[in-house]
Amino acid sequence: MPNWNDVLNDIVKRQQDHSLRTQLALDDVRREHLSNLQKHTGRNVIAYYSGFLSKPNINQTEINDEDKNGFMMAVHRLDRKLGLDLIIHTPGGDIAAAESLVNYLHQMFGTDIRAIVPQIAMSAGTMLACSCKTIVMGAHSNLGPIDPWVRGVPALVVVSEFKKAFREIKKDADKVAVWAPIITQYRPTFLSQCEHAIIWSRNFVAQQLKDTMFAGEPDAPLKAKKIVNRLSNYNQNRTHSRHIHIDECIAMGLKVGRIEMNNDFQDLLLTVHHCYMHTMMNSPAFKIIENHLGTAFVKRIQQQ
Repeated sequence: MPNWNDVLNDIVKRQQDHSLRTQLALDDVRREHLSNLQKHTGRNVIAYYSGFLSKPNINQTEINDEDKNGFMMAVHRLDRKLGLDLIIHTPGGDIAAAESLVNYLHQMFGTDIRAIVPQIAMSAGTMLACSCKTIVMGAHSNLGPIDPWVRGVPALVVVSEFKKAFREIKKDADKVAVWAPIITQYRPTFLSQCEHAIIWSRNFVAQQLKDTMFAGEPDAPLKAKKIVNRLSNYNQNRTHSRHIHIDECIAMGLKVGRIEMNNDFQDLLLTVHHCYMHTMMNSPAFKIIENHLGTAFVKRIQQQ
């Protein structure tokens, strides 16, 4: 009779060995194509990828302070005189973390940073993109609104709701009974938190646009204001998850280049993108920060 514990252990070991071989193969192919992209552009390349699409229920797929460690690893040993192409694929995340990452990258590369969005850079990811000299997008690429969320709800909607309640109650005191169950759901200082978050996000993006994308241009403040108003207009966007396509980005005034303008670049970039998506779908990895030299910071699901 076979020892079933030994059989089970052998099966587990074979699965682990297969998983390791798969991971190594994915890493080798992905890094080869990232290196090929760098050889084509002649610029440093750092890929910042989240697995939020293939692993939607995993925590920490968003932009957070731990990402700084990954970027520090990726920047080390790079020739900073070559500038940086930052490939971004993220659902967004914490404003403070995004602001800190931007500050760090600007210290390392100045304003010579180009954002590349092969598919999606939403929310704080859009903030990262707006902090670069230019943004490269394709017909399939999207940015997103920059309106902040506080405690899981859109801050702009909270402020708008408070103002509407104030107007209606001032006009008709009987409306207190209608609004009371809603307003009492909010804790003290919540309105102020929402107002400050809105100001913070708008000012941050406006400052980055003025200092980086439109640096030295006399009408930079007006351009930045127009773009910020468009990206934070909840009435027009309707939802924080709205996808803003390349033509809209160009129309609002962002400096956007098209991936499709160079066939070789398009092939190289989209191959890199699909390599990362394949890695996220077929390995425990859910976040990768990696440079063209193969230096990588990888977050993986802890498997039993």
